[in-house]
Amino acid sequence: MDGNGLRIGSGASQFARETDWGPNVVEGGVRFRIWSPTKSRVELAYGSSEAPEFLDLQRQDGGWWQVVTDKVSFGEPYAFRIDGDAIVPDPAARAQVQDVHSFSRLIDPLAFEWKTGDWKGRPLQDCVFYELHTGTFTPEGTFDAVIAKLDYLKETGITAIELLPVAEFGGKRGWGYDGTLLYCPHGAYGGVDGLKRLVDAAHQRGLMVFLDVVYNHFGPDGNYLNAYAPEFFHPEIHTPWGPAIAYDERPVREFMIDNALYWIGEFQIDGLRLDAIDSIKDKSEVDIIAELAARVRQTFPDRHVHLTSEDARNITWHIERNADGTPRLVSAEWNDDFHHCCHVLTTGENEGYYADYSPGSARQLARCLAEGFVYQGQYSGEREDHVGHPSAHLPPTAFVNFIQNHDQIGNRAFGDRLTTLTTQGQMRCLQAILLLSPQLPLIFMGEEYGETQPFCFFTDFHGELGEAVSKGRKEEFKRFAAYEREGKSVVPDPNEASTFEHSKLRWERLSEDGYAEHYATVKEILAIRAREVVPHLAGIPLNAGSFHASDDSRAFEVCWSLGGGAAMHLFGNLDDEPWDLPAGLTPAERTEGRTIYATSPEAEEGLRHGVLPGTSVVVRMTGRLKLGASADV
Repeated sequence: MDGNGLRIGSGASQFARETDWGPNVVEGGVRFRIWSPTKSRVELAYGSSEAPEFLDLQRQDGGWWQVVTDKVSFGEPYAFRIDGDAIVPDPAARAQVQDVHSFSRLIDPLAFEWKTGDWKGRPLQDCVFYELHTGTFTPEGTFDAVIAKLDYLKETGITAIELLPVAEFGGKRGWGYDGTLLYCPHGAYGGVDGLKRLVDAAHQRGLMVFLDVVYNHFGPDGNYLNAYAPEFFHPEIHTPWGPAIAYDERPVREFMIDNALYWIGEFQIDGLRLDAIDSIKDKSEVDIIAELAARVRQTFPDRHVHLTSEDARNITWHIERNADGTPRLVSAEWNDDFHHCCHVLTTGENEGYYADYSPGSARQLARCLAEGFVYQGQYSGEREDHVGHPSAHLPPTAFVNFIQNHDQIGNRAFGDRLTTLTTQGQMRCLQAILLLSPQLPLIFMGEEYGETQPFCFFTDFHGELGEAVSKGRKEEFKRFAAYEREGKSVVPDPNEASTFEHSKLRWERLSEDGYAEHYATVKEILAIRAREVVPHLAGIPLNAGSFHASDDSRAFEVCWSLGGGAAMHLFGNLDDEPWDLPAGLTPAERTEGRTIYATSPEAEEGLRHGVLPGTSVVVRMTGRLKLGASADV
């Protein structure tokens, strides 16, 4: 055991994390443990799952039950029997014999031979995220198939792949946000060894691997916690997905904190995205996110490990910085404001949450780029409340920006990508704004070549649950204009296998002219980012951003101080008409320094004369600058 609680195997290149929950290899065999505070008897079921034998667990303090035995060997099935009745899988199982309803399977946590056991990760400012869904990223839909695309992603300029949740969920296909066995990599993707092979292969290429994790709810299919630990939930506290998780119970907190440490330690994951933390209803004195993040930083002090989060409240306490500029807790927040501004400015849509973002003004987008959030305490008509906290003091790297992601595409009735909703010129402008701004950029799989294939919401539920999900999906979109135009009969049914198949990338498009040109542009811009932008991000000062914006068009300028007298200026015009730059911008600010990117020579030339042509972006560096250096490993 090392100082971080890791059991280290031969060659010091294999890792296993001892956890409160789940099986742990100890002297004398394997320790099986489960929390069931009010049940009178818990047994270990082992041997054949059709005709198992049973062994009593001993009651421990605090509601725990435990047994150490050598009766279960690696690869063999086991489960728990509660009060002589229900047989349930281990809630912290590392593998299942079949699906979420089957027996669990004991695995050897030290069996995998790591080739990159000395990997320490990469700094936060290096992150260029590529969000992908394992099942639809390739025709095969497996971790091993992702490995075959890693060289392509590195060549593109990606530095971090971010996997949608991979914890075992009901059925073979789904987004992963309905996971019920949170320690168990999905068997259909390749299980434990498949995920470790993927992480190892990514690290060999200098790529980070992030994992999306869900700590705000469990899925409805295969969640047996209520059968033996109803205390895991607060039935009186409601969330969008059911009763709140009881984070005031110490075993419940340890279940989730251990889970985060397990992925980072045993799988060498570089970072986690904490899904919808605003839906966590924690009654504890110390917020679960604060404790989890602190434990991660305490446990892995010698590695670059990064946490990002999703939170519609626009809070900042969790992404504040230390005196030296390093994150105290969470590294960066997913910035929905940036996406919403980009979307309404280029599509004109104003339904639902888009109503808070004006389609006729660029001021919100400019503020978002310069200061972090748009809503920093202002009143939101859609939410009927004041939203957010001041964020201008935070460095740009405290925010993850995107112009589309799994939610913003898949939660549309027909899974439309932004590529199909706006013009080619506007899309090119948005990509330049996203990828050259000092915030951390994220692109969704296929975005780099302009994929037009929908990414729909899909599940693999059956019976009453399946019918309820299918019906609910259609009901959800009744208030949207697209629903009225297209008709409810054509809204893709999440449970149809065809909806899943239709959401897979069409890689053959990369060789077609329009897609190939789009890819070449994104690749070029990412190379510029690595060379010209990333070297300045580690030392970027606080309160770095300022902006000018048009009140009557979709044009703006943002300036970021890079320290040492250097600055970066981004000029953007998403209108068709030219923009006369405001008087507040001096000729020196328009012409001093050098252009690192322009959508066209005409855009750069127009800037010199105080006019930015329609549908164009220019990015310039001014002042005393360090020499550009590639961020590649």
